[in-house]
Amino acid sequence: MGPSDVSGVAVGMTNPGWRARFEPALRRVFHLYWRFARGMTFGVRGVVLDSEDRVFLVKHSYVSGWHLPGGGVEVGETVEDSLRRELIEEGRIALEGPPQLHGIFFNRHVSRRDHVAVFVIRRFSQDRAPDPNREIVASGFFHASALPPETTAGTRLRIAEVLEGRPPGAAWS
Repeated sequence: MGPSDVSGVAVGMTNPGWRARFEPALRRVFHLYWRFARGMTFGVRGVVLDSEDRVFLVKHSYVSGWHLPGGGVEVGETVEDSLRRELIEEGRIALEGPPQLHGIFFNRHVSRRDHVAVFVIRRFSQDRAPDPNREIVASGFFHASALPPETTAGTRLRIAEVLEGRPPGAAWS
């Protein structure tokens, strides 16, 4: 996990150069495994907004771009439990109220079996900025008008829908 300073500027470890070369192959390997291990993949993401409507984003070591925090729902885990776990793991963010479901999206860019539930979180605590680790190399809160250039298209769409009151689409991007 990568820390952000008080002003919301993200800092963190630099991304490994190998990621750009091997990311497509790694993604195929993981999804081939998931195809046999699970009939369908289901994930959660959180649009975490602070009091200034800045959104919390993370940058992973294994996939390019900036993303909303989240991950896969594990066997035997509820969607909300998964969201709580991922927010703690990726951002040291603890929910202090129920998350609001924004929508469920078909993510055909990942696989023909992937769906993502997106929640809006406005009531939370974060005891400190997260430290970089093997999974999350950088993180921070950003104004919608100043998102990092590498913020993914799907992430940008979800942020715009939430902040501009647009109805959610059916597909991730």
